[in-house]
Amino acid sequence: MELLEDLKWRGIIYQQTDEEGLKALLEKEKISLYCGTDPSADSLHIGHLVPFLTLKRFQQHGHRPIVLVGGATGLIGDPSGKSEERKLQTIEAVQKNAESIKKQLAAIFNFEGENGAIMVNNYDWTSSMNVITFLRDIGKHIGINYMLAKDTIASRLETGISFTEFTYTILQAMDFNYLYDHYDCKLQIGGSDQWGNITSGLELIRKMHTEETKAFGLTIPLVTKADGTKFGKTEGGAIWLDPEKTTPYEFYQFWINTADADVVKYLKYFTFLTREEIEQLEVSVQEEPHLRKAQKALAEEMTRLIHGEEALQQAIKISQALFSGDVKNLTATEIRQGFKEMPSYEAAGEENLVDLLVAAKISPSKRQAREDITNGAISVNGEKVTDSTYVLQEKDRIEGQFTIIRRGKKKYTLIKY
Repeated sequence: MELLEDLKWRGIIYQQTDEEGLKALLEKEKISLYCGTDPSADSLHIGHLVPFLTLKRFQQHGHRPIVLVGGATGLIGDPSGKSEERKLQTIEAVQKNAESIKKQLAAIFNFEGENGAIMVNNYDWTSSMNVITFLRDIGKHIGINYMLAKDTIASRLETGISFTEFTYTILQAMDFNYLYDHYDCKLQIGGSDQWGNITSGLELIRKMHTEETKAFGLTIPLVTKADGTKFGKTEGGAIWLDPEKTTPYEFYQFWINTADADVVKYLKYFTFLTREEIEQLEVSVQEEPHLRKAQKALAEEMTRLIHGEEALQQAIKISQALFSGDVKNLTATEIRQGFKEMPSYEAAGEENLVDLLVAAKISPSKRQAREDITNGAISVNGEKVTDSTYVLQEKDRIEGQFTIIRRGKKKYTLIKY
């Protein structure tokens, strides 16, 4: 399927500056295009992914992606979606965040071959510019009335906006102009909240070039959930790409728990499955929803893309072990992932099981603990224990570090040593 038609089918295109012009350009030549992100944190989360995955779709059709990390713009802060001024970060913090994010983005793109991705940091061409050059060579081309018409600025006029954040859109416009000049970059893509910044870039390119210029902008819709709640959030917070913040198991679980009402849309937005594959999964959602084939495909595709095949298989193994209760074959590393948010208890050494159940608040009293054990409700590392005099020993510790106690079918507690 032709690229723009595929993007439309997936529901990825929100706005375009010149649909017919971009279509004609893509039919005529392979282009360079870019998408950027500011390193306001040391990790991206899944809410950042769709524009970059769209950039990857262009790469799969032979175009060259430019991945921009905003080491300079991150020092200022985009006023988009904000009702008040951001707290400014230090240069050291922003550059450290930038390096972390570059590693995450590097896992998504192919950097080899004729259309291998290019990664850039706008700090490299912005930090050396002095204020006189900025005002004379750049500021002269962007009118105040033009900027005041931008939603991101107009929405802040009543509550107040500093000159610092007021100039953010000019700094991002400089990026597009720089990439146009040095990388022949013809297209910028971004989230729907970036429309004003993208069109500012197009305005600057038009003003700073006397020859006929043609560049384009395209935005992606905000990802939403069918029930109206915010996408990409759980009780534990955002779903991060950094495995130290969100483990591959937690990442996998987020996607596999997608509601039936959302899963087909997410397959279109986030995965590189074909139209035929997604349509087959859509039929499965309608006719055999209990099999959750679409959710499994979504979870596998996304975990493999961000964390790799090994981490995916590990996440599947943990999920199956927790579902079945057969946890004895999990490694200590897998236990740390799977039990990260579960109740835990620090044990000193060998303990009577009844005493441990009460101390770890698994059973409310010793009498109840004894009943739970004799009734077969207590499992130690997946094995039922029915002896109320049982004492946990070294052999009950997985890799000498953990014992997993389960009461009933679902209540797990991790005992740490």
